[in-house]
Amino acid sequence: MDIGRKHNRQPDSQRNDQDTGDRKQRQREAFRADDPAGGPLTTDQGVEVDHTDDSLTVGERGPTLMEDFHFREKLTHFDHERIPERVVHARGAGAYGYFEPYESCAEFTRAAFLQDPSVQTPVFVRFSTVAGPRGSADTVRDVRGFATKFYTSEGNYDLVGNDVPVFFIQDGIKFPDFVHAIKQEPHNEIPTGSSAHDTLWDFVSLQPETLHAIMWLMSDRGIPRSFRMMQGFGVHTFRFVNAEGRGTFVKFHWKPKLGVHSMVWDEAQECMGRDPDFHRRDLWNAIEAGEYPEYELGVQLVPEEDEFAFDFDLLDATKIIPEEQVPVRPIGRMVLDRNPENFFAETEQVAFHTGNVVPGIDFTNDPLLQARNFSYLDTQLIRLGGPNFSQLPVNRPVAPVRTDQRDGYHQSALHSGTNYFPNTLGGGCPAHAGVDGSAYTHYAERVDGAKIRRRSASFQDHHSQPAMFWNSMADWEKRHIVEAFRFELGKVDARTVRSRTVEELAKVDPELASQVAAGIGVPEPARDESVAHKLVSPALSLTSLRGGGSIRTRQIAVLVSDGVDAQQVTSTRDALAAEGAVVEAIAATDGTVLGSDGERYAVDRALPTVASVLYDAVLLPGGPTGTPAHVDDPDVLRFVRSAYRHGKPVGALGSGVGLVSALEPEGLRLCAEFHHVVADRGVVTDTAPGTPSEEFLRAFVAAVGEHRHWDRPPVRC
Repeated sequence: MDIGRKHNRQPDSQRNDQDTGDRKQRQREAFRADDPAGGPLTTDQGVEVDHTDDSLTVGERGPTLMEDFHFREKLTHFDHERIPERVVHARGAGAYGYFEPYESCAEFTRAAFLQDPSVQTPVFVRFSTVAGPRGSADTVRDVRGFATKFYTSEGNYDLVGNDVPVFFIQDGIKFPDFVHAIKQEPHNEIPTGSSAHDTLWDFVSLQPETLHAIMWLMSDRGIPRSFRMMQGFGVHTFRFVNAEGRGTFVKFHWKPKLGVHSMVWDEAQECMGRDPDFHRRDLWNAIEAGEYPEYELGVQLVPEEDEFAFDFDLLDATKIIPEEQVPVRPIGRMVLDRNPENFFAETEQVAFHTGNVVPGIDFTNDPLLQARNFSYLDTQLIRLGGPNFSQLPVNRPVAPVRTDQRDGYHQSALHSGTNYFPNTLGGGCPAHAGVDGSAYTHYAERVDGAKIRRRSASFQDHHSQPAMFWNSMADWEKRHIVEAFRFELGKVDARTVRSRTVEELAKVDPELASQVAAGIGVPEPARDESVAHKLVSPALSLTSLRGGGSIRTRQIAVLVSDGVDAQQVTSTRDALAAEGAVVEAIAATDGTVLGSDGERYAVDRALPTVASVLYDAVLLPGGPTGTPAHVDDPDVLRFVRSAYRHGKPVGALGSGVGLVSALEPEGLRLCAEFHHVVADRGVVTDTAPGTPSEEFLRAFVAAVGEHRHWDRPPVRC
């Protein structure tokens, strides 16, 4: 019997959907390049090959002959397989899916894909880290990219965003400076994928406009639990335009159905060594298991007449609109239900561009957005080898493409007719779309002024919103932010940079600066009594974004050994699986364990190959009597202690409660009586042997649904 059988079931919303397979097959056929499988091996020219293990030589030990065209073609292609990686967002993972609106949004936009709830628009989404190269780890402290390509009936629309709603700079001319500062230092190419070094913090201490994004980065938002539990934001203020030509300012928000959850830094660092592909693997496995990630698209809408109604500039990408001032309006949902078939052809070659918009969506005068509109296209031209990258299957629109652009590298279309406009020799085709309202029309906005190099005074408040973020955090979130600053600045060699950064933090909050200064060995800045920012936005705290307590797709480790109460494990596993959790049995060695009933039971993982950082919760079953055999195993104790320290739920049954007691948690209540369930700060215990009670299961499920429990006391062990 397999006591650790993995849970693999479709979500209720997808189960028994007969159209799902057909739709996914149509999408696969639409985006797949020519499939080489199913026939004999050939050269690139279609010539069949009978042997590909040895080169053509003169005799068995003679020189290789250059007339071996198969050898030359194979090696030449290999030598040119790599393309330049992205300067930023180099490491990513992608998935296909669909988007559908909840209702018509015609009131504020004429974008076709936002009109009919019965119409599903195909999408491709790429998640990514920003700073590190392709070979860096997933769980670094970093901003994450959240880019969505909508294959709409009117052409491709790219919503290119991040998992934090603000950017580090206000004007795109500073983008090269910021990226140079956050990347590896030029003299030694260190550190990889990390912001904990001198050049980044030197830049931050000299550019206070970075402080708001830095606060988000130093919070738990900088280390998401998974891509499936991560928010997304369009960052900029865009403009919706309806059929009457009326404009409305808009901010885009993605909210995951599973809630917003994060790691802590100590946990993330261990995860880098245990599984550097943690986020990629999580996304891939969830989709393969039919647990399709789902996100709700929401918008903040601001009428044009209210452009100047805020105490910040609406066009400043380092600012948010507090949700208490402008609520987020849900307008649709996105489901990711298919993994790519080839990472390079799809995830690596997908080309996003903020300038890819459709009728009904337009730009504003945000200076950072205008720069991105130039930079994205410029980057793709060099990275993908020329102007025809839109013909790659993953980038190809589903809408018809008729242009007079011809030739260039990698042109795959067979054009005929004329290649200029106007013309009569080609019958005037392709002709302009006309004035029937289907063509893209730029929003008519009056713009005038002298040509100057000067930032608007409305962009100059760099401290109020970082302070609002700090004020909105729960105590445990503030503690983690302080710890993050101490780690990052503790890696900075230049003491002047440390001190200058703390002086900027003092303008955000004196207590924050004091705590950071105490941890990195620099003088506490003089307190400025005029610094008294009072703004608070409860929507910014992770405590408001837990997602309703679902444990669907949560990874739960069950530690087992010889003598385990197999009935207890099996019944508990089945109950948790029914709630959507993924349960794995872990033992000291791979193979099987001997249950208390004399039968052997298969397990999933050997303890040396895993760690608690790869799981969301731990369950400790017992045997019929006595203390479990692994209570003295240092690896088991380390596993449980680590989960406890990271605030993860811990459940213990029967004699398994003895393992929790061995940690000597100070002041934590544990069960001491049969059939008496005790739940205290995410630790749920019941000393009764055998099948767990409904009360225990409800309490443990509730503890897992809360994700983390940061108010628990420390352990001595």
